[in-house]
Amino acid sequence: MTRLTLVAPVDGWLVPLADVADAVFADRLLGDGVAIDPLGDTLHAPASGVIVSVHEAGHAVTLRLDAGPVVLMHVGLDTVRLGGAGFTPLVQAGDRVDVGAPLLAVDLATVAAGAKSLVTPIVVTEGDHAITWRAPPGRVRRGDPLLALAADQPIGNAGGGADFAPSATRTVRVPLAHGLHARPCAKLADLARSFDAEVRAIEGDREARLRSPSAMMTLAIAHGDTITIAASGADARAAVDALVDLIATGMGESKPLAGPAPAAPVAAAPPVPQPEGILTGVAASPGFATGIAAHLVRPEPILARTGEGIAAERARFADALAALAVALEAERGAAGPEQRAIVAAHRALLDDEDLIERTHARIDAGDSAAVAWRSVMRDQADALRAAPDPHIAARADDLIDVEVQLQWRLAGQAPPDVALPADAILLADDLVPSQVASLDPARVAGIVTARGGPTSHVAIIAASRGIPALVAAGRRVLTIAAGTPLVLDTAAGTLTVDPDTDGWRHAQAEAAARAARKAAARTAAMLEGRTLDGTRIEVSANLGKRAEAAPAVAGGAEGCGLLRTEFLFLDRAVAPDEDEQAADYAAIARALEGRPLVIRLLDIGGDKPAPYLPIAPEENPALGLRGIRVALAHPDILAAQMRAVLRASEAGDVRVMAPMIATVAELRAVRAAMQAESAALGLGADMPLGVMVETPAAAVMADGLAAECDFLSIGTNDLTQYVLAMDRGNPAVAGSVDGLDPAVLRMIDLCCRGAATHGKPVGVCGGLASDRLAVPILIGLGVTKLSAAPAAVAEVKALVRGVSLDRCRALAAAVLHVSTAAEVRSRASALLGELGL
Repeated sequence: MTRLTLVAPVDGWLVPLADVADAVFADRLLGDGVAIDPLGDTLHAPASGVIVSVHEAGHAVTLRLDAGPVVLMHVGLDTVRLGGAGFTPLVQAGDRVDVGAPLLAVDLATVAAGAKSLVTPIVVTEGDHAITWRAPPGRVRRGDPLLALAADQPIGNAGGGADFAPSATRTVRVPLAHGLHARPCAKLADLARSFDAEVRAIEGDREARLRSPSAMMTLAIAHGDTITIAASGADARAAVDALVDLIATGMGESKPLAGPAPAAPVAAAPPVPQPEGILTGVAASPGFATGIAAHLVRPEPILARTGEGIAAERARFADALAALAVALEAERGAAGPEQRAIVAAHRALLDDEDLIERTHARIDAGDSAAVAWRSVMRDQADALRAAPDPHIAARADDLIDVEVQLQWRLAGQAPPDVALPADAILLADDLVPSQVASLDPARVAGIVTARGGPTSHVAIIAASRGIPALVAAGRRVLTIAAGTPLVLDTAAGTLTVDPDTDGWRHAQAEAAARAARKAAARTAAMLEGRTLDGTRIEVSANLGKRAEAAPAVAGGAEGCGLLRTEFLFLDRAVAPDEDEQAADYAAIARALEGRPLVIRLLDIGGDKPAPYLPIAPEENPALGLRGIRVALAHPDILAAQMRAVLRASEAGDVRVMAPMIATVAELRAVRAAMQAESAALGLGADMPLGVMVETPAAAVMADGLAAECDFLSIGTNDLTQYVLAMDRGNPAVAGSVDGLDPAVLRMIDLCCRGAATHGKPVGVCGGLASDRLAVPILIGLGVTKLSAAPAAVAEVKALVRGVSLDRCRALAAAVLHVSTAAEVRSRASALLGELGL
C-alpha cells in the first residue's frame, strides 16, 4: 500500500474542513482535506510534484503530487472577486516543485480587507489515495505533518468518481419556488433509484448523485437555475427523461421565473417600534393564546465516543437505520397530509447513499457509529445553512432532527418525556419537526422561536395541529424566565411578555371569549344557516378526501361546497381510472346523506403538478397551463373524470364545477364535454355546472358566465393574489395578501352583481369563507353560500345566525369605499363587537 504524507504549507491554526464557512469546501464537494487560518504570508508546496494550474486571480494553486493525487490550495474565501489584488504567484503551470518550495506570496492585509475570510482549504481533489490520518485542530507550523494518504480507495466526494461517462443528458431550468430542497430532492432520489442507471445533476463545475438527497441539497440549486441531468447505464435515457419531466412540473412548488428568491422572510410593512415588553416575529401558524413561558430543550443521548470495532459499529448503525425507518413509516401512516410529506423526506434521508457511505468511511477510520453519524449529519447541516436560499437553509433542521432520532436508537434508548406545564407557550432557539409533531395541543398553548421561518417544516406541522406559532422573534425570546405570563397574538405578530394586570385580564378575557364562542357554536352546529331576518345562507365544508366527509357533517356542514379532486391525482405515477374516481365520489356523496356535493374538476398545474402530466417549464406558471386549461389540453383526462362524476350523481345531489375559468369559451368547452359524456352514458338531463371565479376576467365577465352556467363560486385565495399581483407563497409580500383588501371586495361585488342579472347564486369557497370578519361583508355583497374549512363551519353558522341582512348590506356598502384592508377589518370588527359576536 503506497503511503504519502503532506506537510503544512503555511504557519497558522488548523481547523476541520467542515468548519469552513463555504459549503463547497465544508461539504467536501471538491474533495476531502483540512483548512488553515494562516499566520504566514507565503504558501509553500505540501509535497513534491508538478503545478497543474495557478488561477488567473492568483488566489489558488493546484499541484499534482508525484504519487498521483491532485491537491488544491485555495487562499481565503470569496477571494476570486479581488481580481488578483494581494496575490503574487511564484510559480506557473508546468513547473516542478519540491516539498517546501514557495508557491504564492500573499499580502495578508490587502486580502483580509476584501475577503470573506483568510481561511485556506487544502483539499485532495483527485486520485486513488484516501486520507488515513489528519493532524488535530490547533496551532500548526509550516512543515509539520498535515495529512497522511494511502493508495487504497478513491477520495470520496459528492460528485462521484471520474469514470462516470453519461450516455444521456438533458438540461432543465428549475421552476421550483424554493429550489431543490429536502422534499423535492427526496422525490428525485426515490425516482432515480427505480432505474438501472447512475444519474447525476450537474450545475456548472459541480455535480451530485440524484440518489443522494443530501448531496443534491448541497448543490443549493435555487429557483431559476439551469442544471443538466446526466445518466449512464441500461436505463439512462428513460431515467433522464423521467427526472427532467418531474422537475419541469415544478413538483408542487412552481412560481414565476422572474427574479431571485427573497434573502429572508420579511414583513410586508416597515417594522414599527414596540414597547419593551413586546417582541415581534413572523406568524407561522395562526391563533391567539395566553400561557406561561416554558423553555423547550431537546434531550440528546450520550454518544459512545469509542467504537467496538468496524463490524460491530456497522451492524449497530444498520440496526438503528432499520428501526428508525420502521418508526417513520408508522408515523407517516398516521400523519395528516402536511406532516406526511415531511416524514417522507426524513425517511428518504435514511436511504441516502452518500450519508451512509460517509458514515461507513468514518466508522472504518475508527469512529463509533454515533460519532460518525453525528459528524456526517452536522457537516451536511452546516453546508445547507450556508446556502443563499433561506428555504434550502431552513432544511438543515430536518437533518439534525433525523440525526438525533437515530442517535437514540444507536444508544438503545427512548428519548425521555418532556414535562411541560399546562397552557405552556414554548420558547426555543428553534425546533425540529419531530418535536412539534410530538406536542400535546391540549397542554401547549403556543410556540415562539428565536429563529426559523414561516415556510419551515416546523411551521407547517404547527399549523396542521392548530398550535399558534411565531418564528424569527429574536434572541430576546431565550432570556424570558420560565413561568413568565405571556400573550401570543400571531395576527399582530406579537408576544407580550409579563403584561400588567389589566393587560393580562383583558387577554384572558379575549381567550376565554374565543373558547366560549367556539363551544357555543359547536353545541348549535346542526342548526340551519339563516340570518336574524330569515335570509338563508348555506354553510358547507371544503373537503379534500373521503375520510373528511362524515366528520364535516357531524360538525354541522350543510354539504360540500368544494371537493378538491386532486387527492386522487397527486403523489402517484399514473392517473386514477374512471372506476376508482366514480367509487370515491359516490362514497363521499353517500356520506353527505343527500346534502349537496360540489365536485371541482381537476385543478392541477402551477403549484400542483402530477408527474404523468408533464408541463413544460413556463416563465410564469401562475399565468400558464393550470386549472381547467390542463383538463382541456388533456381531453382524455377530462372525459374520464366527467364520466366518473356523472356516474357518482346516482349516489346523491352531485354538482360539478370548473376551476380557473377566465372566458366564456372555456365554460362552453366544459359544457360540451359534459354533454358528450352524459350522452355516451345514456343520461338524460345535464348535471348542474358551475364555475370558480378565481381570475379578474371571470369577475368582470360574471354576467356572461352566469348566462351559461348554473352557479358561481369565488375562490378568494387565487382571486386575491391575481387582483393584488402578489404571490401568496412569497414571504416577502405574503403579509400584504389580504382578501379583505377593498380592491378584492370590489371584484366580489362586481361578480355578485353580474350573477344577479341572471338570477344565479354566488358562493365563496376560498379562505374568506372561514374569516369571521369577512362573513358579514360577503353576505352584504350578495353571497348566499359559504364553504369553509370543516373546523370553522360551526362558528361561521353561528355568526350567520347573529347578523341581519340589512346590517350586512350597510357594512358592505361602507367598506367598498375605504382605502385599506385594515380599515375594512376595523369596521367589521366594530360591527361584530356591537352585536356581541
